[in-house]
Amino acid sequence: MGREQLQVLSALDAAKTQWYHFTAIVIAGMGFFTDAYDLFCVSLVTKLLGRIYYHHDGAAKPGTLPPNVSAAVNGVAFCGTLAGQLFFGWLGDKLGRKKVYGMTLMVMVICSVASGLSFSDKPKAVMATLCFFRFWLGFGIGGDYPLSATIMSEYANKKTRGAFIAAVFAMQGFGILAGGMVAIIISAAFKNAFPAPAYEDGAVASTVPQADYVWRLIVMFGALPAALTYYWRMKMPETARYTALVAKNAKQAASDMSKVLQVEIEAEQEKIERISVAKGNDFGLFSKEFLHRHGLHLLGTTSTWFLLDIAFYSQNLFQKDIFSAIGWIPPAKTMNALEEVYRIARAQTLIALCSTVPGYWFTVFFIDKIGRFAIQLMGFFFMTVFMFALAIPYNHWTHKDNRIGFVIMYSLTFFFANFGPNATTFVVPAEIFPARLRSTCHGISAAAGKAGAIVGAFGFLYAAQSKDPTKTDAGYPAGIGVKNSLIVLGCVNALGMLFTLLVPESNGRSLEEMSKENEEEDNQTVEMRTHAENRTVPV
Repeated sequence: MGREQLQVLSALDAAKTQWYHFTAIVIAGMGFFTDAYDLFCVSLVTKLLGRIYYHHDGAAKPGTLPPNVSAAVNGVAFCGTLAGQLFFGWLGDKLGRKKVYGMTLMVMVICSVASGLSFSDKPKAVMATLCFFRFWLGFGIGGDYPLSATIMSEYANKKTRGAFIAAVFAMQGFGILAGGMVAIIISAAFKNAFPAPAYEDGAVASTVPQADYVWRLIVMFGALPAALTYYWRMKMPETARYTALVAKNAKQAASDMSKVLQVEIEAEQEKIERISVAKGNDFGLFSKEFLHRHGLHLLGTTSTWFLLDIAFYSQNLFQKDIFSAIGWIPPAKTMNALEEVYRIARAQTLIALCSTVPGYWFTVFFIDKIGRFAIQLMGFFFMTVFMFALAIPYNHWTHKDNRIGFVIMYSLTFFFANFGPNATTFVVPAEIFPARLRSTCHGISAAAGKAGAIVGAFGFLYAAQSKDPTKTDAGYPAGIGVKNSLIVLGCVNALGMLFTLLVPESNGRSLEEMSKENEEEDNQTVEMRTHAENRTVPV
């Protein structure tokens, strides 16, 4: 049976879209902006680091990072993010969203700057300090996942909640574009100021000493937008749902939301106390009650995010083949170091502009119209279809005449990842769990996703190597080949469709309805106000 909703929560659910909703999107989205910026830049930076620190005299091709170093530079941020999601997710439910929110941002700002300030000029020292600070940068970014999603879901109204949470996540698209633009501007400026010959014309001269500043500036710039939003994060009041349902402070919740919504809201301390003593509203994460009510939901959100990220992060594997295929990026030896950064940044920005960014905004516009479940199922379905369409006739796509078709199919796969499970797996865990466990459960789901990202980025880096040991990339063992890797990814996406069936639809329903926080046990005595007189009757 339903229980009366608190007035402060009803006011939030029914609120019209206002200016504070948009400021909340920007403030909450800055973590994702930094996240995407950092992940995007590191692929450019690793090419440059290889040329600067791993140059071998007399080699036919420019230096590249050895496989273990490359895996470490890329992988430590993922490991940090996974740890941050679990730790800050738990902390957000213990201390409150707002208190923890400033911490994650400061960690991100400090570590973004520090990762560009490596000590010494020896390759080992530079890589060790870069990896150390990238781990902690990932740790801060990880905390932003559960906190941003939870804060936005608890601030939003019932009608457009999905769009608001998806818009926070869509800030990643702007982070990718900003990363591309910053890299293009810095590399172009240095390229014009310090001209250099191509690698084949002068191996040592092709990498000017000033190139060492380029990667540092690109990496450190990510701290700027995050630092700018710190003040506004500190000014944001704690969410009413945390203050009322977890901290049980009705007066504070009503006062905070009266200012935000600019309406008078009554503090209902007695009602909060009734809700908090009601049976079934005090179970913990490891209780039978949680397993009974939300066990399958948590399995659904963790498994779908895990499977999605395997496919989503393995895209990095095929990016270099695709760029070479379209002829956007000539062979490395025909360019100098800064020219290579410029060309790759330009190509990646174009791909992001054409397929990644539009997918995010399609989700924002449609999520409250067709629902989370439909978008997620459709996204996994089309990702499966396109992966198999790329994999089964793979040899057909490798012919020069068919390469443009390959690029279009590849772009569509990632359009449907973003207009599909990449956005919905982020939105749903912030809506379906009780307020006192919401941030923790979102953190667990997101950490499962990052585990999938580690499998996608590294498992498939090895798996996609040629079966012929003579044709593998330097330092890698023979794998199962690109064709078989794509077939495996198609199966992963099909499994994602299956696990989506465990995820409930939360479209148009209040958070308390979804988490059953305003439900009574049927056999309990409920206090009910009758319309005729103000007395309580047992039901």
